[in-house]
Amino acid sequence: MRSTSAVLAALDGRFHVVKAPGVDAPAAQQDPAVAETVSGMLRDIEARGMTAVLEYAAKLDRWEGGEVELDAATIASSGDRLPADLRAAIELGARRTRAFAEATRSHLVDFAIEPVPGLVTGVKYVPVVRVGAYLPAGRFPLTASAFMTVGVAKAAGVPEVVACTPPQPDGRANDAVLYAAACSGVDRVFLLGGVQALAAMAFGLVGDGPIDMLVGAGNAFVAEAKRQLFGRVAIDLLAGPSEVAVIADDTADPRVVAADLLGQAEHGPQSPAVLVTTSAALADAVVAEVDRQLETLPTAWVAGPAWRDYGSVLVADDREVAVALMDDLAPEHLEVITADDDWYFARLRNYGSLFLGPWSTVAYSDKGMAGTNHVLPTAGGAKHSAGLSVSRFLKPLTYQRVAREATHELADAVQVISASEGMAAHEATATIRLEALEEASVS
Repeated sequence: MRSTSAVLAALDGRFHVVKAPGVDAPAAQQDPAVAETVSGMLRDIEARGMTAVLEYAAKLDRWEGGEVELDAATIASSGDRLPADLRAAIELGARRTRAFAEATRSHLVDFAIEPVPGLVTGVKYVPVVRVGAYLPAGRFPLTASAFMTVGVAKAAGVPEVVACTPPQPDGRANDAVLYAAACSGVDRVFLLGGVQALAAMAFGLVGDGPIDMLVGAGNAFVAEAKRQLFGRVAIDLLAGPSEVAVIADDTADPRVVAADLLGQAEHGPQSPAVLVTTSAALADAVVAEVDRQLETLPTAWVAGPAWRDYGSVLVADDREVAVALMDDLAPEHLEVITADDDWYFARLRNYGSLFLGPWSTVAYSDKGMAGTNHVLPTAGGAKHSAGLSVSRFLKPLTYQRVAREATHELADAVQVISASEGMAAHEATATIRLEALEEASVS
């Protein structure tokens, strides 16, 4: 999430910076060393198969032998090992995310049209067959990831969804992550992490065959593995560190704005957090409030460096400038806390997901309670791409059915275009049908 020089130049003099990032670099950069390491691992795993996967699991995941696939009883009983309130919250998040995905699916309907008599064209939505979901469980286990990946894939009608999740220090799966996968309808779960997990799913070393689509967040090595595997399999998107941006005016509460900025900065030390405001007073108040909240925040060790190095506060002369600045940033998560949220809603175009009003916060989506997906584009990707949704698991397959009476309508023009291109075989496919039509007419 970084402003482009052309937009900043066009808006020069119409905004000023209260706080700039401490690091003059994009939050996420492709590290050549990471790319080289991942390339070597993928080549090795493709060549040596599960033997290589297990060697990496022992080296990187502390795997100590035994089956890497979790049995049905372990998956089913994962909720029994959780506090009752956590179990209930996971069940609620799974239901709510699934409901939103199913409602989205209901609006993606097959259709057919007849542009001319005898020519029928249409679209049929068909789910991919196999999906592999990576469920991270590192520094902070992302419990809701299964809702957004496994559950949404199942709502799309994907027949087989396998998941991989890294083992915890005790060698077992994280029970909250596992129960979220169970509630989301996962078919099989494997205790594998990192590059080796993604390679195992993509190469068909786990599950019933190679997957068709790979989804889920992860660290730099996981992101690089997805990038290199793209083409062999589909992926959801290439996401970098989590991002948050807020548009606020003088009606916003600085405590709320500061808390929401830190809520995403907590994801990692490279997570950008940006405030664009039309109020200089609010800008100063939020900077002071962030510092105050960091004094007692238990995760200040990660949120503090993120705010210091990648946090910024800009004051726009008016709301039109605020929109221009924010559309240029194209943040992953965007909150709007103003006296006229609908005005911004009607004009903002580039964001992963939008949170309107002071009672909306990114965390409601992050934890699955809003029902919307939190697998979203970062690093400006919202300028051209949307986040993961049920539609990403569906292939809108086109078809056509041509009857005899439509032949002249199509074939005459195809003959002309093919002849002009010098593509005689294409021309012949139309000519033969015209001849057959003529012969049938004569007989």
